Amino acid sequence: MAAHPDPRGNLAHAHDLLSRAAAAHARGDDALPLLERATTDHPHLAEAWRALGDLHHARDDTGAADRAHARAIVEAVYDPLLRHAANALARHDLPVAERLLKPHLAEHPTDVAAMRMLAELAGRLGRNADAENLLRRALELAPGFAPARYNLAIVLHRQHRAPDALIELDRLLEAEPDNPAYRNLMGAVLGGIGAYDAALGAFRQALDGRPDNPTMWMSYGHTLKTLGRRDDSIAAYRRSIALRPALGEAWWSLANLKTVKLEAADIAAMEAALAGDGLSPDDRFHLHFALGKAYEDAADWGASFGHYADGNRLRRQRLDYDPNETHALVERSRVLFTPDFLAAREGQGASDPAPIFILGMPRSGSTLVEQILASHSMVEGTRELPDIQAIAHRLSGRTLRSDPSLYPEALADLSPEQLRTLGEDYLARTRIHRKTDRPFFIDKMPNNWAHIGLIRLILPNATIIDTRRHPLACCFSNFKQHFARGQAFTYALDDLGHYYADYVAMMQHFDDLQPGRIHRIFHEDMVRDTEGQVRALLDACGLPFEPATLRFWQTERAVQTASSEQVRRPIFSDGLDQWRHFAPWLGPLETALGDALGYP
Repeated sequence: MAAHPDPRGNLAHAHDLLSRAAAAHARGDDALPLLERATTDHPHLAEAWRALGDLHHARDDTGAADRAHARAIVEAVYDPLLRHAANALARHDLPVAERLLKPHLAEHPTDVAAMRMLAELAGRLGRNADAENLLRRALELAPGFAPARYNLAIVLHRQHRAPDALIELDRLLEAEPDNPAYRNLMGAVLGGIGAYDAALGAFRQALDGRPDNPTMWMSYGHTLKTLGRRDDSIAAYRRSIALRPALGEAWWSLANLKTVKLEAADIAAMEAALAGDGLSPDDRFHLHFALGKAYEDAADWGASFGHYADGNRLRRQRLDYDPNETHALVERSRVLFTPDFLAAREGQGASDPAPIFILGMPRSGSTLVEQILASHSMVEGTRELPDIQAIAHRLSGRTLRSDPSLYPEALADLSPEQLRTLGEDYLARTRIHRKTDRPFFIDKMPNNWAHIGLIRLILPNATIIDTRRHPLACCFSNFKQHFARGQAFTYALDDLGHYYADYVAMMQHFDDLQPGRIHRIFHEDMVRDTEGQVRALLDACGLPFEPATLRFWQTERAVQTASSEQVRRPIFSDGLDQWRHFAPWLGPLETALGDALGYP
């Protein structure tokens, strides 16, 4: 490894000491004096500090190992290769960063600074399991590496593993109780499990430490929005924008308040930000999404679609999404789940009927259905829970994204006891989101449609509701929406069409296998005949009718999805045909939908 020139000696001398230390260690001799001399004579040589840390780690002296690796991290700034990789990450040139970091780590597998950089790269690509593995290895070698622990808490939060993230944050806050960044992340994690009062307190503490931090004001605004405090959330977003006028995510957050229309002055400010220098990729695509919404509200359909298209194109470039994986999962599921397969497992799994799964496509009216059900005295609304997907991932046997998946075929090898345990595990994992003693609760993760077979095996008495909307309306609504994460198929019209077609094919397969077991709601029918559809919905859930379900907008509860404002007012029909203004540009979507374009 190259290093910064050391005024106290030359590199040849340093590497001679390191070679002699390695040879001594291989013989079982004490290499410690040689490594201590190397770090004394060449204090800027990260490789020497790393070797010293490795030796202390092998001797089970974790404190000394931690200190040596901490010094290696400091000295890594002098390494030209790592500087080059850091610059590539800053430019979001991920291929270059990966080409530099992977061979470097193969040669120097205990370089914790490089591990953290590669973990950041993996996180940007959505490879959270890879990022977690790298960060845990870095912390095993250097437990005091606080930035890596903070990154680990972020990765755990992205995987919806709040208890694990809170453990890491508690360790960080024990060392730095007034660190605003830690408090800000704590607020986000607490909000993710519905502890909104505690989340607001954490955000306020963070803002006390950094009152001029625009991203913290934005995070505060997100929680206020979830709680229905519309005016306060607007004020928080406006404060964020005032502090950093080019903060694209704050503009998008404001635009994404569906009842807010951005004014001409806002459009001018965003266009000016786009034209400015030094705009980050994140800011750029968020500004395009916000401008798409602003021009749509102004009925300038061409300008609106142009900005939506630019935002989606930029976002898609940064995502590692393969539509063939979704299609393969559907095809393999259709082969596995046959009448005989399900009949042989009838009555297995956990018998608890508490879960009500609302699934399908995002932007299909699912939040409205959730709000209606959550207005019933026997049903608790939670959020989009990640736990079914987490179980499927465990069954896949994948550690790295590149590993082949054993799922869904692995389900065939599970015993009745294992199926019951998986169902009970789901119920235990989701308990953290339940705040009442109501007998039923909602899991509104839309992507659970891909795991209907798993749900049927481990939770055979759960209710499944499929919310559906006209495919062009639904898909284009997704195209207009920038999701924080988790919906990588929404950033290209052809990806959307193929995904929707796969979803319809999976639903049709299970309709054929178990007719009538899935209750389907067409959004247009819910708008036109609300009471009739609500009564049918409650019957499907085995619930008695309650008038409060028809006054759902009066129900006070936290709503995290993009429709949070819309479900706080009576049903309206304004948005049913909004997509038709953009019909001239939807050809790629129609082609990809194929037969799925048909709609009742």
